[in-house]
Amino acid sequence: MFERGEYIVYGNSGVCQVEDITTMDMKGVPRDRLFYVLAPSGQKGGKIFTPVENGKTRMRPVLTQEEASRLIDQIPEIEELWIANEKLREAQYKECMKSCDCKEWVKIIKTLYMRKKQRTSQGKKITTTDEKYLHMAESYLYSELEIPLGIPKEKMEEYITERIGKNR
Repeated sequence: MFERGEYIVYGNSGVCQVEDITTMDMKGVPRDRLFYVLAPSGQKGGKIFTPVENGKTRMRPVLTQEEASRLIDQIPEIEELWIANEKLREAQYKECMKSCDCKEWVKIIKTLYMRKKQRTSQGKKITTTDEKYLHMAESYLYSELEIPLGIPKEKMEEYITERIGKNR
């Protein structure tokens, strides 16, 4: 069970802070059933109410500082996604996003950086779908890394690039 004040990753909502653990006074809800009151980091004033015993949506603690640093150091070795069938591209992106796994988000980012570079060299723009998933994966990853590393989300790409450059 998570504690008040703790940061967690909650399904497709990304990073949230546990604001409270409480019961709900609602018809059809057992009085002893506990709920987390979550505040999504990307939404000012937003609230999510979810059962503590939630088997449907993935919840996990955000990475520790050591795990976040290790992840960044591993980025050069993390493989891009190889999607043979173009029609299945978005389905694969969705699966990676739903996994709530930082390495999967890195795979999307690396894949789409390469794809963007390739398309630009051919005089083409990145597709709307690719743009959407690149932004989403970066947002989820940078929001999570921001907490243990204490680096603002807006400066995360620069930090990661510098750190990888120093380690090469």
